[in-house]
Amino acid sequence: MTPITPHDTAIIEIAGGVDTHQDTHTAAVIDMVGRVLGSEQFPATMAGYQALLSWMQGFGHLVRVGVEGTGVYGAGLARLLRERDVCVVEVDRPDRKARRFQGKSDPIDAIAAAKAALAGQRTGTPKQRDGRIEALRNLRVARRSAIDQRADVQRQIKALLVTAPEDLRALLRGLSATKLIAACAGLRPDPGDAAAPATAAQIALRSLARRHQQLTAEIADLDELLQPLVAAINPRLVAAHGVGTDVAGQLLVTAGENHDRLRSEAAFAMLCGAAPIPASSGKTTRHRLNRGGDRQANAALYRVVLCRLRWDPRTHAYMERRTKDGLSKKEIIRCLKRYIARELYRIITADDHEIAA
Repeated sequence: MTPITPHDTAIIEIAGGVDTHQDTHTAAVIDMVGRVLGSEQFPATMAGYQALLSWMQGFGHLVRVGVEGTGVYGAGLARLLRERDVCVVEVDRPDRKARRFQGKSDPIDAIAAAKAALAGQRTGTPKQRDGRIEALRNLRVARRSAIDQRADVQRQIKALLVTAPEDLRALLRGLSATKLIAACAGLRPDPGDAAAPATAAQIALRSLARRHQQLTAEIADLDELLQPLVAAINPRLVAAHGVGTDVAGQLLVTAGENHDRLRSEAAFAMLCGAAPIPASSGKTTRHRLNRGGDRQANAALYRVVLCRLRWDPRTHAYMERRTKDGLSKKEIIRCLKRYIARELYRIITADDHEIAA
């Protein structure tokens, strides 16, 4: 059977699918009844994106395109398609069952992406990777990395102290974290005696402590950039009770620049892993914590809950009332996260970026 090539047929409606990788993207085109019209591989460059789009449009009127990894390798392609007014649908990779029966290859995955987009199995709109929220995301990536590294350094310092000589342990024992870092950074070991375990321990502690101080300074510099940026994007969100720059920044990044892609507050709660999951059986009717969604956003909501449980009288009253109803603390926190997600969603979607600009 001769394969269908571009321009061989009259204009028909088609759907596309793209399996994205770091260096290449594999595209496939199907018609409205799911018949495969062709597949092709393109380089993951701007010229390759344009060639991919032209190749697809050569088969007919492109209705929509399903793209894997729109937040990673497919970000550049998704941006170009959006600029060309092509409907882009974010799709997941095929599940294990489908791969067991169909096999695994880039064209197969591209065809599966096209079919998922055509059938409406996936309707998610990709985040826009431009604007101030993308700048915010980049800065937060650097800040989170610095925080993680600083925590690792602090753990390494404490681990070295466990096996350090007793006189050094006695000197540093009982110090708070801040004083411990300062004391270790101020050590003056003799580099010429680095073969001695005691001297080597001091050199290692000083190196780690100074690295800790450098990371702390880096985090402070990033905070100076993040605070005015988050406040400019959505001042009402930052001012909400229990919400600071860090929490607001995470929720803004989770919602994205085009937060209108979130069709309801329930969708935002599910995205944050705060939507209730039924866990009923027999005569027991209950819900459990959601272990899916964006875990960073879920952690941000959790911090808001903890803050309000400590300082907000209304949250205190809610906690007492639900405890009398027989709910556990975990169940109450799950309910609070859901309520807070609803409240903050309304602020995020009503923030009016145009006004803030």
